[in-house]
Amino acid sequence: MNILILEDEIPAYQKLINYLTNSFGEDFTHDIARSNTDGKEFLLKNKYDFILSDIQLLDGISFDLFDEINIDCPIIFCSAHDEYLFKAFNTNGIAYILKPYSKSDFNKAIEKYQSLFNQGNYNKLNSDTLSNLKSALQEENTSYKKRFVIKKTKGIQLLNVVDISLIEASGDFCIATDNSGKKHTISQTLGSILQQLNPTKFFKINRSEIVCIDYIENIESHFKNRLLISMKGVKEKPMTSSSSTSDFRKWLEQ
Repeated sequence: MNILILEDEIPAYQKLINYLTNSFGEDFTHDIARSNTDGKEFLLKNKYDFILSDIQLLDGISFDLFDEINIDCPIIFCSAHDEYLFKAFNTNGIAYILKPYSKSDFNKAIEKYQSLFNQGNYNKLNSDTLSNLKSALQEENTSYKKRFVIKKTKGIQLLNVVDISLIEASGDFCIATDNSGKKHTISQTLGSILQQLNPTKFFKINRSEIVCIDYIENIESHFKNRLLISMKGVKEKPMTSSSSTSDFRKWLEQ
């Protein structure tokens, strides 16, 4: 088994070697590249059974390398990036190990790709998938809100923005419903919250409600130029106002 490791941090590389040795013993060879330039040279000259890749290398992101060279083997990404990027990987069925990862995390990623590849179900990275991953990385690197601190009777909990389906105004605070249907109280006004959110992901459909595009399941016409929206995790269907419907339609097509 021949493996390419794309990792610019030596301690992380050594950790991967230890896990590979525990999993495969001496039954593997590998090359190590700390930059896209070196990685490209290896990929043009060699064939690999799979690739272990960090996202940020010494001379840029590895997505650019995979966009340039056709890769016909599984890629397991190992990185400290989370939030939007983690969701993008899951959506596209790509194995992703979030740093700091454990041996169990590593083994699960290896087993997933061995299973997919052996069954012929592995989908190669294409330009559309890479474009989605780059967009997710760009979103993650912006200054938009990533999580809210929720005060509860039993202590403090964190609500990740990527999990929010709907936000509703309720006096001087708001109620956020996540994609599993759980409700969380945010001690901010709707206007204040909206300013902190990514406008490509969240839209204020009326005076009191904000929806997330990732959890819209269905949209149906309603009277007076309004739209009823089915949201994941939300029982009642929020409705656009007559004045917001036109802008909402344009937002959906961005």
